Amino acid sequence: MRRYAADKARRAVAASLRAASRSAGPSPAPAPHPRSPAPVAAMAAALARAMSTASVGTPAVSINTINPKVLKCEYAVRGEIVTHAQNLQQELQKNPESLPFDEILYCNIGNPQSLGQQPVTFFREVLSLCDHPVLLDKSETHALYSSDAIERAWQILDKIPGRATGAYSHSQGIKGLRDEIAAGIAARDGFHASGDNIFLTDGASPAVHMMMQLLISSEKDGILCPIPQYPLYSASIALHGGSLVCSVTTLPSPVPYFLDEETGWGLEVDELKKQLEEARSKGITVRALVVINPGNPTGQVLAEENQKKIVEFCKNEGLVLLADEVYQENIYVEDKQFHSFKKIARSMGYTDDDLPLVSFQSVSKGYYGECGKRGGYMEVTGFSPEVREQIYKVASVNLCSNISGQILASLVMNPPKAGDESFESFMAERDGILSSLARRAKALEEAFNSLEGITCNKAEGAMYLFPRLHLPQKAIGAAQAAGTAPDAYYAKHLLEATGILVVPGSGFGQVPGTWHFRCTILPQEDKIPAIISRFKEFHEKFMDEYRD
Repeated sequence: MRRYAADKARRAVAASLRAASRSAGPSPAPAPHPRSPAPVAAMAAALARAMSTASVGTPAVSINTINPKVLKCEYAVRGEIVTHAQNLQQELQKNPESLPFDEILYCNIGNPQSLGQQPVTFFREVLSLCDHPVLLDKSETHALYSSDAIERAWQILDKIPGRATGAYSHSQGIKGLRDEIAAGIAARDGFHASGDNIFLTDGASPAVHMMMQLLISSEKDGILCPIPQYPLYSASIALHGGSLVCSVTTLPSPVPYFLDEETGWGLEVDELKKQLEEARSKGITVRALVVINPGNPTGQVLAEENQKKIVEFCKNEGLVLLADEVYQENIYVEDKQFHSFKKIARSMGYTDDDLPLVSFQSVSKGYYGECGKRGGYMEVTGFSPEVREQIYKVASVNLCSNISGQILASLVMNPPKAGDESFESFMAERDGILSSLARRAKALEEAFNSLEGITCNKAEGAMYLFPRLHLPQKAIGAAQAAGTAPDAYYAKHLLEATGILVVPGSGFGQVPGTWHFRCTILPQEDKIPAIISRFKEFHEKFMDEYRD
């Protein structure tokens, strides 16, 4: 396009000069030398005018000139329906009586504190002392802060060069904090962990992007992802130009790797083998397998035996195992517990030489819910020193993650222990949040299952329910006529009638011909009955309106 504009400008200059020559007519004076100042100045002026004219209406950046990988990238959690909700919220602020509800309930994203969850006291006490160390020298501080929070702040500051929380750190994160996290991992799993394997990041998402940058070298490289899946993975794979080995049809070479809804969103290794073989038959080199445990958006918690089969599969097939474990604290059923994939692999006798494994953790989820602090890490094991150097290089491009997030990550992996002054109050806060989340999950699950045309699996963990919509054909036809997916059509009508914002299942991937939505369990417990009531009223009217 730029070449076309330049050619057009040159043609305009030539035409302008010919016209000027004709209008001047014959002259008795001798023609000036072509390099004399007058013709050069005239040509420059004509060129400037022509270039200016040619550039009008031709923007430097347009939808046709930006990176096509960006166009392929989609992120439903903050997509079109969220923009619509934000517009409705602005309308409510201008005219509170204009809509049939008085607030937007953002059930679209795992953002606990935006919906009223309070931060954990011990974590915030330590953070505030680290951010403003002068408080540690004031006598009043001992009356306002717990003694173990003060002691922990001193310990953390001593690990930070110059005690400067506003300075850049090592690109992997502050070494002493990485060692603290490694100690927490070792205590959790019962196997050694090294701070040298920890890369601290601004939440788990940048760590996922880093690994996609590392693993994807062309559109023939694929990543096995679960369907339904958290859209971060499909978006990141699209941005880095790879093939998503799943059912998201906007990306090249789609091959489905479906979780089994009928068995509570089970992950079957036979399904993995089938899809791996199909991908390879299409010329895709599958580099890695993503497993989200507990599941997002599906809420399942994998059984230990199932995890062993997954580890064995990755080892036999030469795949990197990418373990998304950010919901490891969010377990709501007594017969399930979280086991990290690293623990599973080590318990099977596998070492770094046997399996490349990357585990992701975040301060945004769990009982802490510190999304805005942007803290997280990945533990990288089983890679050669040469590859690790390249991971470090990618991390170095971003200089370092923010220091508050680094501190929080170390606290999350090393909370107060028995005997510490804050231990009892910390446990009361932690258990109160988790038990309330379990009650909310159960209440919403029972409400959804009580309605005609909705079935919903139990949320064993994480922060979401993913109900299935069994919509009348008339509703599906109306959605098709409107040019949208049936679950998106449903979610839009739900939002406009109730102010409840959920994410259409089509944004996560699903078995063709099925429709779902993802709803968080995060609204405060005292609001759940009203949400259920509003949802039921809407759903019953919707089903009656579109009944076949």
